[in-house]
Amino acid sequence: MTTDSNRLGDTTATETATRLVHRNVNNANSAVSSGEVTNHAEKHAEDLIQWKRHVERIKSKVLDQIQGQLSDLLDKALTESVQTFTQNGNHGNNHVTATNNNDNSHRTHTEKDGKVFMDRRSILDDLFEINHIRTIYHMFISVLFLFIISTLAVDYIDQGRLVLEFDLLSYAFGKLHIVALAWLLMFSYTLAVPYYALALWGTLYHRSPVQGVLSVGAGLVLSALQAAVLGVLPIYVVFHYQLPPASRFIIILEQIRFLMKSYSFIRENVPVILKHKTKEGEGPRGEFPRFPTFSSYLYFLFAPTLIYRECYPRNPHIRWNYVGVTFAKILGCLFYGYFILVRLCIPVFMNDSNTPFSTRTLVLALFHATLPGMLLLLLAFFAFLHCWLNAFAEMLRFADRMFYKDWWNSTSFANYYRTWNVVVHDWLYYYGYRDFLWLSRRKFRTAAMLSVFAMSALVHEYVFTLGFGFFYPVMFCLFAFFGVAFNFTLNDKRKSPVWNIMMWTCLFIGQGVMVCLYCQEWYAQIHCPRTGDSFWELVTPRSWSCSN
Repeated sequence: MTTDSNRLGDTTATETATRLVHRNVNNANSAVSSGEVTNHAEKHAEDLIQWKRHVERIKSKVLDQIQGQLSDLLDKALTESVQTFTQNGNHGNNHVTATNNNDNSHRTHTEKDGKVFMDRRSILDDLFEINHIRTIYHMFISVLFLFIISTLAVDYIDQGRLVLEFDLLSYAFGKLHIVALAWLLMFSYTLAVPYYALALWGTLYHRSPVQGVLSVGAGLVLSALQAAVLGVLPIYVVFHYQLPPASRFIIILEQIRFLMKSYSFIRENVPVILKHKTKEGEGPRGEFPRFPTFSSYLYFLFAPTLIYRECYPRNPHIRWNYVGVTFAKILGCLFYGYFILVRLCIPVFMNDSNTPFSTRTLVLALFHATLPGMLLLLLAFFAFLHCWLNAFAEMLRFADRMFYKDWWNSTSFANYYRTWNVVVHDWLYYYGYRDFLWLSRRKFRTAAMLSVFAMSALVHEYVFTLGFGFFYPVMFCLFAFFGVAFNFTLNDKRKSPVWNIMMWTCLFIGQGVMVCLYCQEWYAQIHCPRTGDSFWELVTPRSWSCSN
């Protein structure tokens, strides 16, 4: 449409110019006898130039208006097409269209009913195509090279030889065979039990005369199994085998991921079964709603999303070169984090553990940990939310890559919480916040928001407590107190760039607090181990009293 508008503008300008030229020629011929050829030609040439400029200005304005309207129409058409495909059960490119039946009315997912998935790239993939942004990325890589060079130089000066050992990584990721076995048990349970338990309940629900008792009984049995396998088993493995920190974090994070995915699968399909109504004249095979296929559930367990859908938009092919480069970036981030800990954190906090706890040592250590803490946060974001999720999305041809938004431009913590981790935020929003509003008949919005913050704070503290092997509620306090306060005070009404600076300053300080306190407590647990197993001995930080 834009091309046709350009051609129309060019044709109009050309015809007008042609008419003026013919008029100039006729006037020039008539002016030969009177000796006014030069004056008429110059005058009409100026008129011609001015007219052409006027036409170009009009043409530019018309094209701008047309392009704006066309853009709005395309955006509207794209949204409607996505919703239509979702309602019809289409799988996107190379996906099989779902069977059209009466149950499709219960499987529609619009923005009002739930998250809509569509084909879109991650923001950093788009930004890295800009030379200026790619240069900033290259600067971070050069800092990694400086860490490697400085480590080699220091080792050569101290030991007289080049040493590049990664003993910290080998310790942190130790006992991976136990991690793999525990993961396989959790995955096998999540793959089989929730799916077939829900299928059995859905089959018996419309046959049973006591549907309420059957539902409560099935819910209790499934909850007990979930608590035993996905609740107790990972904790038992972590403590019984005394796993190192990174191995602990893998098991605990996978435990939470499987719990969230199985809950989403059940939460999305139970309403479909409950709303299904048997029609008169239907045979035995037509009395029940169509249950999701096992392949769709298996795909969901690996897909980089926590919201279950029977189908997702898919890309036509896999870019294996992109997958290889992305996994290489993850490996680079792992070594980056290793050098940050070895060069900026361990030498400082290992020595500070021998000094008594005081306000002065705490403040100095806090500001020393600010820079490495922020670097670790950026590395965790880039390695997991961008590289890891995009790598699996590419291998699964998962087309919706909006795992995060431009959180770095946030001028409020409310927007930061929504855009930092879109994958987890969607789960909390649809299954925590919106379900709370539905149960309370949309009367307690503040309570719904506070419940989501409390849930997030408890889960984060649970992860850090089991991951590090000690209880030190730094993360809980940051989420439950400072996070809630910043969410209500630094809200979306503040748009000035000053508030973006404030947001970044608070992030720097928060990361410094976390790295400082957790590192101090880690070395205090080593130098001043517990002498008893009482409750207060377990919950009291050792760094407050350790001076050995």
